[in-house]
Amino acid sequence: MSPIPPLPFLLLFLLVSSLSAISAASHEDATRRTMEEFSGYPIHPHPSVLSLSPSSLSVDAVGLQRQIDELAAFSDTPAPSVTRILYSEKDVLARSYIKSLMKEAALSVREDAVGNIFGRWNGYEAGLPAVATGSHIDAIPFSGKYDGVVGVLGALEAINTLKRSNFQPRRSLEVIMFTSEEPTRFGISCLGSRLLAGSEAAAAALKQAVDGQNISFFDAAKSAGYKICQEDLPNVSLTKESYSAFLELHIEQGPILEEEGRSFYVSIGIVTAIAAPASIKVGFEGNGGHAGAVLMPARNDAGLAAAELALAVEKHVLASGSIDTVGTVGILELHPGAINSIPSRSHLEIDTRDIDEKRRNTVIEKIQHSASKIAKDRGVKLSQFTVVNQDPPALCDESIINAMEAASRHLNLSHKLMISRAYHDSLFMARISPMGMIFIPCYKGYSHKPEEYASMEDIANGVKVLALTLAKLSLD
Repeated sequence: MSPIPPLPFLLLFLLVSSLSAISAASHEDATRRTMEEFSGYPIHPHPSVLSLSPSSLSVDAVGLQRQIDELAAFSDTPAPSVTRILYSEKDVLARSYIKSLMKEAALSVREDAVGNIFGRWNGYEAGLPAVATGSHIDAIPFSGKYDGVVGVLGALEAINTLKRSNFQPRRSLEVIMFTSEEPTRFGISCLGSRLLAGSEAAAAALKQAVDGQNISFFDAAKSAGYKICQEDLPNVSLTKESYSAFLELHIEQGPILEEEGRSFYVSIGIVTAIAAPASIKVGFEGNGGHAGAVLMPARNDAGLAAAELALAVEKHVLASGSIDTVGTVGILELHPGAINSIPSRSHLEIDTRDIDEKRRNTVIEKIQHSASKIAKDRGVKLSQFTVVNQDPPALCDESIINAMEAASRHLNLSHKLMISRAYHDSLFMARISPMGMIFIPCYKGYSHKPEEYASMEDIANGVKVLALTLAKLSLD
């Protein structure tokens, strides 16, 4: 039997043990208080929750740039351009690459019927609605390598940054790669997010949708490994209980942040609203004829009708009196397209958008009135006037805006409240949950062209703001 230690030794041992316990508890309490101060919410005393100070958020900039470059290699056109069209061979390879990165990050990965890809980091209260973030990786012909991609790869890096900081989310965090944000192949923008939001119009449009080679949406999907039919589309939609919040990190695609930065550098754009887009298809039909033999008074020129309508679009947009109203004739096609033939048919596709839905719709009405008047005055037939989509604007959630502002201040990053005049998947995710967007500067505002560029410093800043905001929202 061991001898009983002297009383003074026992008292000393108990005192040291108590002081150690108090010190550990004090450290844990201080850490929790720091997180609570930033988040504004009580924090579950989970042992892996640490203070997310700016110095603790370590973004792997080298690895992230490598991933951006590797993803850009999945392209149907040579560098520096990127062309990655929905369900093409390169798109399928890029999807596999994204899934591999999600698995490397130890996320649970799933895909839905149309190829929206989800990677989830389970929180310690996994039954709560998750916080989601993400964007797209499809790319229009001859575009750049940052549009959408920063919001997918940057989201994965934000998750990895939080993991390296030993943060543990309360709500699960989910990264989404949306299918076909660009309308390139089937003429429907934000296809994946529209279907997630339960758009019956998008599902109906896909029933008849064919690409330029007359391949149906469903045949194209099948070629990419997605064996779906019309009846499967409603199953893609999510309930409003799916997510408590959605965030999207994106390059600005405009020059405002960079231009303001010439006098005072602005690192982060915090989006307050996304403009309401509308797309219109217009067709005129005339008699055509020989360019030399048909005299000017006898002509019914469908090409000139299209040209006049294009100028009318500009006039109506400018007449709105708002800088937020924009209009673009992005496609103008003439048939038969010969220098010595009067156009017998013309086709226009018009994009108009505004943060004010009523003002945008007034512009659409004026464009339609002009199209009818031009057809009558020029003796041609208005063969088509179709409003393909007429989406309402989306307001960003005030609590998410506040969280993004708090994150920017916490990181000592200058920020600016601003409007997104380009539409994004966030526009439709706002129909599912509260939504917010983070913008970072891009070179000269270039986008949808090979010169598109964002510095790694700006991308890393965006990733840090995203990571902190995700952390805060996950603790709500």
